[in-house]
Amino acid sequence: MIKLLALVALATALGFAAYIRLAPSDPARWHEDPRLVARPSSPNFHLIRMVGGDAMPRVFSMQPETLAARLHQVAEADGARLIAGSVDSGHMTYLSRTRIMGFPDYTSVLIEATGEGAMLLAFGRARFGHSDMGVNRARLERWQAALSD
Repeated sequence: MIKLLALVALATALGFAAYIRLAPSDPARWHEDPRLVARPSSPNFHLIRMVGGDAMPRVFSMQPETLAARLHQVAEADGARLIAGSVDSGHMTYLSRTRIMGFPDYTSVLIEATGEGAMLLAFGRARFGHSDMGVNRARLERWQAALSD
């Protein structure tokens, strides 16, 4: 009986892990405008925008097109995959997966011109779970730091 329960528990855990890894990502559902998105009720996100965000956007001394292209390079180098939007539009959504379990996180970014440069607005959030343990904030801070190099 104990072996059967252990086998059922193992099969359930493997099924859950497979679902997390293989669940399709609908780009239309996850491609958000960080300026307009409603703050989720769970703490599994990080929002960078002028009003109602967790952090203010940083202004970079480069043209919006250049910032979008650099951000795309930084995101891909960090293991993210573009699933919606385009670099040309400056509005992009990336899929990243956590290292161990492969939980999907989505990061929508929007580049806006401002004065002599451009600013990065962003909304990073987890698909599953209540808390992301700061992963989305850390990712966005890492991307911004790489853009400043």
